[in-house]
Amino acid sequence: MTLVVKGAVHRNSYRDSVELMGIAAQLEQLDGIQRAGLVMATPANLAVLAEAGLAEAAVGQAATLLAAGTGDADGQPETRTATTLGEGLAELPDANLVLVSTPGTYASAEALRALKRGLNVFLFSDNVPIEDEIQLKALAERKGLLVMGPDCGTAIVGGVPLGFANAVRRGPIGLVGASGTGLQQVTSLIHRFGSGVSHAFGTGGRDLDERVGGTTMLAAIRLLLADPGTAVIVLISKPPSAAVAARILDAIRSSPKPVVVNFLGGDAAAVEAVGAHPAPTFESAARLAVALAGGTSVPANVDDVVSVMRDPQLTARAEEAAARLAPGQGEIRGLYSGGSLAGEAKIVLGAVLGTKRHDRIVELGDDEYTVGRPHPMIDPRLRNEHIVAAAAEATVGVILLDVVLGYGSHPDPADALAPAIADAMARAVSAGRHLLVVASVCGTDLDPQGLERQEQILAQTGVLLESSNARAAMLAACIAAIAERTPAVEPLVGAVD
Repeated sequence: MTLVVKGAVHRNSYRDSVELMGIAAQLEQLDGIQRAGLVMATPANLAVLAEAGLAEAAVGQAATLLAAGTGDADGQPETRTATTLGEGLAELPDANLVLVSTPGTYASAEALRALKRGLNVFLFSDNVPIEDEIQLKALAERKGLLVMGPDCGTAIVGGVPLGFANAVRRGPIGLVGASGTGLQQVTSLIHRFGSGVSHAFGTGGRDLDERVGGTTMLAAIRLLLADPGTAVIVLISKPPSAAVAARILDAIRSSPKPVVVNFLGGDAAAVEAVGAHPAPTFESAARLAVALAGGTSVPANVDDVVSVMRDPQLTARAEEAAARLAPGQGEIRGLYSGGSLAGEAKIVLGAVLGTKRHDRIVELGDDEYTVGRPHPMIDPRLRNEHIVAAAAEATVGVILLDVVLGYGSHPDPADALAPAIADAMARAVSAGRHLLVVASVCGTDLDPQGLERQEQILAQTGVLLESSNARAAMLAACIAAIAERTPAVEPLVGAVD
């Protein structure tokens, strides 16, 4: 195979990373193009481009799309007006929040300018030094402002979605989360359970690190406690440091409003000790919050592993699916776009199956996989490659997926995933075995992608769907547990030797 390397430099031009990733995705659809990269010329990105193969036709198409000012092949040219914070404020003088999405090298300075002007900050940018984060949040605290981030992917402020967020109705439940897809899952389920969201503040993944001290989560808790439109508060995070956890729990000890705490893998007894409600999964957090907001009785053991494992419907689905697997085909491959959803799946699988197994949960949105490539929530091609590759592993019986809808995500993720899923299933059949795919869709009926349509596409492809990520992980775990004790299955009809 001949590898043609071609590059081009567009000087004095800045584009947001999401737009650049969208253009790169289009270029890789051109005949003969395997990889394309459009990045700002930072030292790290220049190192990535040094290894990239770019063909001349792709370079020309990239220039066309850049000139159009959009990463959407069918979109209209973007109207560009304000190019600085000052110009933006001149157009929107009443604004009280700024969204910063620049390379990390420059993001701290932009956030600092915003704070000095009395603006709250949604800091989408990553690769911001933790020392900068500490200083920015200290300034925000002194000025009574909020810094959501850095690397904050999701928020809903006064009904306005920021970053990757879902379309949900307004309502009495306020959330604070150090987890983007965790916030998306809980807010979506709150909507689906009939309630709504007042605000959902993101904090950035390092906020509950001991060095940062939970500054943003504490500030957001104070805002929600003072907000007359918020009746119930939900806190979401991976386990914080012990010192920060104690600080957060102490802040809600005397809360006049009910508080649900979902610190994945955290200490439920410590949460109960301050009068709050521990939630083991994102679904249980949503159910508890909706019950508390509606004034109904709080369900006992809602959505914990034991109670769901006893669900006759889930058990029956698992029995039926496991009967299709061959002996020794009990491993699970989780291929996730959301880091917190992947973390929740690991906890569920560990609770059901134990830890001495060869299951593997991969977060494909991690920096390890996204350097020079679009995030899988934007572009599923990387995950598609992993799905097909998993079909070649004879010990894998179940692929576990999350499909995340909402603003910023792929416009039709199920349709983009379906061919790879069908291909993987067909490859397994040709090898004389079945391959099961279990998934959940994180989203609502109001999302631009449409929840019902996305679920329909996946179901028609043969995917076993559950209503939440936790239940999908539990179904996968049940299938694996049953398959490991099943002595044999009926041979596949039409299997290829």
